[in-house]
Amino acid sequence: MSHSTAEVGLPQHVAIIMDGNGRWAKQRYMPRYIGHQKGRSAVRKTIQYCAERGVKALTLFAFSTENWHRPQEEVSKLMDLFLQALQKEVKTLHQHQVRLQVIGQRQAFSQSLQQHIQQAELLTQDNPGMVLNIAASYGGRWDIVQAVKSWQADNPGSSLQQLDEAGLAKYLCLADLPTPDLLIRTGGEQRLSNFLIWQAAYAELYFTPTLWPDFDEDCLAQAFAFYAERERRFGLTSEQVSEC
Repeated sequence: MSHSTAEVGLPQHVAIIMDGNGRWAKQRYMPRYIGHQKGRSAVRKTIQYCAERGVKALTLFAFSTENWHRPQEEVSKLMDLFLQALQKEVKTLHQHQVRLQVIGQRQAFSQSLQQHIQQAELLTQDNPGMVLNIAASYGGRWDIVQAVKSWQADNPGSSLQQLDEAGLAKYLCLADLPTPDLLIRTGGEQRLSNFLIWQAAYAELYFTPTLWPDFDEDCLAQAFAFYAERERRFGLTSEQVSEC
């Protein structure tokens, strides 16, 4: 997993909604959690590909705040898989200089899982390579609400009239990183499902019917090729962009 300098036309920050694990398993008459297990190899391939291409940040949507409402057995299996992944993959990430961050409502996790998350972050916190963000127990609306609360806590006595976009942005998850350039969703659905709804306001959106366990380097290359063809205007006209 070598690190190259970023290519021209390459997204600096890639965000992915990893959808379709359960359907992948169902198509094969297997329990849903088998699909989630299989999805781990797609995660590995994605991390390696992005690191080798020179992507600066990769954010993976692993578990939403709404996913807690799934059947208890499935939630329990997902938590076990998350813990196993932390135990097995973190040393490899560290060896390849990847910095790991977990964003979301951690207090919802077991004490054991919270401790493993903290240990993984501490181990990799000084790594200079790609930043890998795992969004777990995360929701975009929660993110905005917690940002407002954090701003107010830091500015006691201040009126909300004084709060502007730039001020709030500092308190959102991933505030220390460039906002996502490319947001990929696998599995055929075409919605954000409460993922990075503030941060992805100007991301290019790429939807693919490929189910997450089948998502590989070729699929990523197609998504990156799609991104390279996009004209990113951020509200300007094409003429203004060409003059910049």
